[in-house]
Amino acid sequence: MDLYFDPVSRLDDARGAFSGQWADRKWLNVPGPFYGADTDNCGTGRIHAPELVLYEADCFAEYVYRQPRTPEELQRLVDAAEAEAFSGFGCDGDTQWTPASVREWWRDRGRIRQYLANRCADWEADDAKAGQGVAAAALNYAAYIDGELASHLRVHLFWLEERRTPTVADRLPQL
Repeated sequence: MDLYFDPVSRLDDARGAFSGQWADRKWLNVPGPFYGADTDNCGTGRIHAPELVLYEADCFAEYVYRQPRTPEELQRLVDAAEAEAFSGFGCDGDTQWTPASVREWWRDRGRIRQYLANRCADWEADDAKAGQGVAAAALNYAAYIDGELASHLRVHLFWLEERRTPTVADRLPQL
């Protein structure tokens, strides 16, 4: 069973880099504590956290497609947030997501998969995005949705409901 990695409690002085507002978050963000909201279009997120951050299709507005699961991944996301000119990443997702909204996001995941599939060819043809591996990351995001994301979201649901990581004796909520 996966344990819940609570990255927000480890932010300390870096919390100031996360000034994004929940109301401005991108619909493509995966549920969890971090999200891209009103970010700039400089495309720095993937430079620092390529396994966590992707861009919207028509601009470089950034969103979190995989939540950090280790201290090293957290540091890379902090670096991405600190490089973001508008401080448009947020870290209060765990106070905003509810079990019902996570389940709604999960039910609507096909919309995200379709979006990613429709954009891959454009990203491969765009030299700036191709150079940052955006199309490959979009395929990784789609594979994550089809694979281990369900397990991660069930652990996240447990965290939202209980505010602790599950043990082997705990029953995880259904999506």
